[in-house]
Amino acid sequence: MINEKPTIKSTLKALLYLLPMLVVTITFSIWPIISSFMMSFYTKYDYYNDKVSAIGFDNFVTLWQDPEFHLAVRNTLIFVVGVVPITVILSLIIALLLNQIKWLSGFFRTVYFLPFVTSTVAIAMVWNWIYHSDYGLMNYFLGLVGIHPINWLTDPNYSLLALIIMSIWKNLGFNIILFLVGLNNIDKHYYQAAEIDGANSWQRFWNVTIPLLSPITFLVSVNGVIGSFKVFDQVYALFGGQPGPAKADLTIVYYLFEKFYTENKYTLAAASGVFLFFLILLVTLVQMWYSRKHVHY
Repeated sequence: MINEKPTIKSTLKALLYLLPMLVVTITFSIWPIISSFMMSFYTKYDYYNDKVSAIGFDNFVTLWQDPEFHLAVRNTLIFVVGVVPITVILSLIIALLLNQIKWLSGFFRTVYFLPFVTSTVAIAMVWNWIYHSDYGLMNYFLGLVGIHPINWLTDPNYSLLALIIMSIWKNLGFNIILFLVGLNNIDKHYYQAAEIDGANSWQRFWNVTIPLLSPITFLVSVNGVIGSFKVFDQVYALFGGQPGPAKADLTIVYYLFEKFYTENKYTLAAASGVFLFFLILLVTLVQMWYSRKHVHY
């Protein structure tokens, strides 16, 4: 039955099974994307009556000339570059260590996975205490090595770093699980063959583990880049509904949020969303192009 050619009847039957999910997907995913894309070109728009008087590229010109949008793009790019590589490397290292542990391995995996399933608000509350300038753990440990206390959440020079550190910690759990799955799926015969050829532990890691883990690494990297570009809840929760001190943690999604919900500039918010969509698409296409040469399936 698997190799049977599809017929009109079987196709209609399959579509009937898929219909509920297709309706949900089109209603809450596809149509909002199309609607936002169209709205980004509205230059004169009556939101309450849904009447469009003029269309054009004025919203994108406004974004191009807006210093706050430039700041949001810069902060977002710094956040992506700061979070994704470190998260991937730390996740791989921890997964390698956990893969060697036989005793209480399930306990440690649960501990590392907990931040991923914990509420962002709860995590932000904990990190607010850790970053506290007077009695926070971060400044306590820095004081042990002679570093003066840092105002992590009120100093514009350190607030983005504080956000990056918290986000790295939050995202480790899911990536560790993915790497563990990849490590457990590597055939032990590859390591045995490499050992027979005289490869030491580092050579086995570099020539066997890394290439065979490349599909998982690619998946983790793509997910990390997309998630980091869309960062919002961590900013909102960590800084109490503000984009950091002096807007030092303003991101593209937070910029969109302010324009839509605070300033009621719906078309400008839509334009920033379209820009973010194409930015993520561009980076993802570059990653896919790179994966064709360096990912081993």
